[in-house]
Amino acid sequence: MKKAIHLIFILTLLIITISCVNKTEKKQNPTKTQQTEDEHKSDAVLELNNGNLWQANLETTEGINNMLTLINSFTKKETIEAYSTLKQNLEKEFGAIISKCTMKGEPHNQLHNFLSPMIPLFKELESSNLNVCKESYKTLNKHLLEYSNYFE
Repeated sequence: MKKAIHLIFILTLLIITISCVNKTEKKQNPTKTQQTEDEHKSDAVLELNNGNLWQANLETTEGINNMLTLINSFTKKETIEAYSTLKQNLEKEFGAIISKCTMKGEPHNQLHNFLSPMIPLFKELESSNLNVCKESYKTLNKHLLEYSNYFE
């Protein structure tokens, strides 16, 4: 059952991401298609806007804040099953951020650079190893706190 839910989430995320990429590609010249694909790679570096914060849409900021609330209110840190539930709740917020994506251009690309590293951390929250869950939780919390250093 968990694998089916995880598979559905991954497929939904993939469809939304492809949709988001396709929207961006349609608005650009055909000669820039490769550049767009390169900008959406998960190893892209998150950068500031010439020393300034990027402007994010309200729904994105709310989604990140909701994820932080989920992380900060999480108390069952010694229960593997609780991490699985946390993962599912975080993935719902993550999906909402992706589906409500209205950002365009470089701010949009930087948002993807911020969001992409979270995907493997979600998977680790469902590990059968409690230490892996705890480490993923810490890393995810630290990453979410970085949002305000790049977006307003």
